[in-house]
Amino acid sequence: MRLALWADQQGGWKVFDSSAGFRLPDGSVLSPDASLVRLDRWEALSTEERRGFAPLCPDLVVELASPGDEGPRGVTALRQKMAAYQANGAHLGWLLLPEERAVEVWAAGSDGRRLEPMEHLEAGGDFPGLSLNLVEIWEA
Repeated sequence: MRLALWADQQGGWKVFDSSAGFRLPDGSVLSPDASLVRLDRWEALSTEERRGFAPLCPDLVVELASPGDEGPRGVTALRQKMAAYQANGAHLGWLLLPEERAVEVWAAGSDGRRLEPMEHLEAGGDFPGLSLNLVEIWEA
């Protein structure tokens, strides 16, 4: 919801929830919990490409670790997904770790940088004014 509010205020962005999947340049298909794609990149796709798994990597991806889960929602699996997004062109990734009240920030061309304890997160860079009040997420 926070990404959608920001995108509406900024204009020029398409917001996706966890039901969207993307075919990354390396051929893998991934579905982040939330993501942003610049509107010009989205509109450059054909109607057919928009209907299926869009053949692009989101500009920003957000993943939320599930408490105590060691499967596909576990931290190890999510870190692998974050690395794949980065390798395929994502500008920014946020891996939210509610049990630890921490965030791993995956900036373009780098591994995750752990920030803790976190209550507020600012995107900066390509996403001016985008921020999350993490207390809302930690207490959900």
